[in-house]
Amino acid sequence: MAAATRSFGPEREAEPAKEARVVGSELVDTYTVYIIQVTDGNHEWTVKHRYSDFHDLHEKLVAEKKIDKNLLPPKKIIGKNSRSLVEKREKDLEVYLQTLLATFPGVAPRVLAHFLHFQFYEVNGITATLAEELFEKGEQLLGAGEVFAMRPLQLYAVTEQLQLGKPTCASGDAKTDLGHILDFTCRLKYLKVSGTEGPFGTSNIREQLLPFDLSIFKSLHQVEISHCDAKHIRGLVASKPTLGTMSVRFSATSMKEVLVPEASEFDEWEPEGAALEGPVTAIIPTWQALTTLDLSHNSISKIDESVKLIPKLEFLDLSHNGVLVVDNLQHLYNLVHLDLSYNKLSSLEGVHTKLGNIKTLNLAGNLLESLSGLHKLYSLVNLDLSNNRIEQMEEVRSIGSLPCLEHVALLNNPLSIIPDYRTKVLAQFGERASEVCLDNSVTTEKELDTVEVLKAIQKAKEVKSKLGQPEKKVGEDCQLSTAPCIRPNSSSPAVAPTSASLPQPILSNQGILGDE
Repeated sequence: MAAATRSFGPEREAEPAKEARVVGSELVDTYTVYIIQVTDGNHEWTVKHRYSDFHDLHEKLVAEKKIDKNLLPPKKIIGKNSRSLVEKREKDLEVYLQTLLATFPGVAPRVLAHFLHFQFYEVNGITATLAEELFEKGEQLLGAGEVFAMRPLQLYAVTEQLQLGKPTCASGDAKTDLGHILDFTCRLKYLKVSGTEGPFGTSNIREQLLPFDLSIFKSLHQVEISHCDAKHIRGLVASKPTLGTMSVRFSATSMKEVLVPEASEFDEWEPEGAALEGPVTAIIPTWQALTTLDLSHNSISKIDESVKLIPKLEFLDLSHNGVLVVDNLQHLYNLVHLDLSYNKLSSLEGVHTKLGNIKTLNLAGNLLESLSGLHKLYSLVNLDLSNNRIEQMEEVRSIGSLPCLEHVALLNNPLSIIPDYRTKVLAQFGERASEVCLDNSVTTEKELDTVEVLKAIQKAKEVKSKLGQPEKKVGEDCQLSTAPCIRPNSSSPAVAPTSASLPQPILSNQGILGDE
């Protein structure tokens, strides 16, 4: 069963008594290993030790804490692995551990805490270990400017410690003072928080369900969060003035959970500086420094209005989600790179009204059959349409006239198996065919020659079409001259097409491709 989580709040329950039970044993080579189950509230974990480890622990506690030297059951030389002795020793060792925990009900001595793996799973042990690490290496880590990785369990432990209102150095060891953590996090610029998909280590603790508060970080420029529950994360908004890059993956079900966690408290809200219309219950500050946002590999189905809070965003990654419609992105005036690959998009109608300045657009792995919505993305340079459902070569006409397009990917669409697929696609770009890189392959001279042949054939057809038009008109005039009752001002029964109605060069090239 997954460990239950404690909620945020000013009132904290008293710390539950810890328990340690010897639940079994196993023979490893020539010695017996005892299996210990440690319980701390709703959290449980398993530790394994042989008798000699107990003996070493006891020796240190006798020397450091003056406990009764007769408390530990004695050694046995003969028959030490016999079933009867092992079963008796399991009971005796459990009594020994329970007595030690009762003797030190607050903060366990360091040697006992490490014996029971408190440094991995228990709040006091986790924070003491982290504080000591930062006491010794904190300044060096900050000076190097590297990304500092923390587990959700560590952040949970720090959050718990702060809300319990206990002294910052309960153990009496200055190296383990909580203040070392707070000083470090206040100045840290690059943070990575990675949880686990299943239980952590030998415990029942599911890190992705643990709540934690990030308000202790005041200077973050970049944060990466994965395998956590965005609904349980608080305090990230404290970094709004400085945060330039944010990645939240395998953690969110909506954009609001990440960008507007405080919005759940209000019925109506608007970003700071917006023109207010109608009743508004909250004005929420924008992420004024955020330029890069990675929300890939989540369960997001909608691009919601929370994008209003990231007006300076330039790079947005929403790949591997469940987005159905491109919406609300008109609020992102600075957006130049958008990744919507591997979503559930089936239509691009009107997309140019949402992505006016986009330069790189990744739409791979969607459900697209038509490209009609792309024809006005005049700033587009890179476009990935691979792994969609595009069948007709005519669809490529929507992007063939885009003046800046240089890189196009169309692999793994039905049309990519058409004979002479590459030259037929390149021909859609007319005089710019040599400038286009299709499917990560530079256009070859041979392909350009083939494109030129297609263009020549097309021009020949145009000439033939033009020559045929006057002959038709002369025949019509002869018929009109023999008609007995035609008034001078009468309108002609047939009107010759004007030059404006003639096929355009690019469309003509496309026409011959259809004939092929």
